[in-house]
Amino acid sequence: MAVTHGHGNPSWTRDEVILALELYFECKGKIPGQSDPRVKALSELLRAFPHHSVAARKESFRNLDGVAFKFQNIRQVATGKGLGNVSRIDREVWDELGRDPARVNYLAGLIRANVEMAGRLSEESGADDVFLEGKIVTEVHVRRERDPKLRKRLVDKRRKDGGLSCDICRCTPPSKASQLHEAVYEVHHLVPLSAGQERATRLEDLALLCANCHRMLHRVIAQAKRWLSIEEAKITISESCVWRPNDVD
Repeated sequence: MAVTHGHGNPSWTRDEVILALELYFECKGKIPGQSDPRVKALSELLRAFPHHSVAARKESFRNLDGVAFKFQNIRQVATGKGLGNVSRIDREVWDELGRDPARVNYLAGLIRANVEMAGRLSEESGADDVFLEGKIVTEVHVRRERDPKLRKRLVDKRRKDGGLSCDICRCTPPSKASQLHEAVYEVHHLVPLSAGQERATRLEDLALLCANCHRMLHRVIAQAKRWLSIEEAKITISESCVWRPNDVD
């Protein structure tokens, strides 16, 4: 039997299951063996994931046996046949994406495109809520939002255009010190990362949010498993909180 989590390896992440599901679809439901070069390539990719840098030093971590074994788990949730001991994340990913191979291919491409950048992040990124695209893409998104130069550009433009306020709750904390006032705000990307695409960020692609609304928006996006516009966020957050954004009736 393959050496997996029970032997001290970390549980499979959403990102990893999505990549395995991509290959499962490619194989049209047939289970590839450990000698399959595609299994070897997937094993090497998973062992390069930044989140498991310590675990990956183990010979058993996401080895050929373990990766090939994962396809039996996926087949079970897909067909109800075979092994019954499957993980929550296997079922969750299948329930969300098992009937949408095109979406799986897109997400897998997105994950691959961002593995290298995520590798330059610290192990603790502060990304508590994981988006539909998985942990790697979420961490890269958070890193982009924390770019101090980008934040300064947006704050400067908003000041020039009339002042600072949260795009969701319209909160404008009073402060005589402008630097303390600015500390309330964070940048949120309105446009999600695209697989393999790099382009300069435009200020029109950004929202200025107070820290509270920003964290709530990330939580809502993670729970909804889709990207939300600021207008959608206003409605969703207002329905979930005692307070209401100022411009939501």
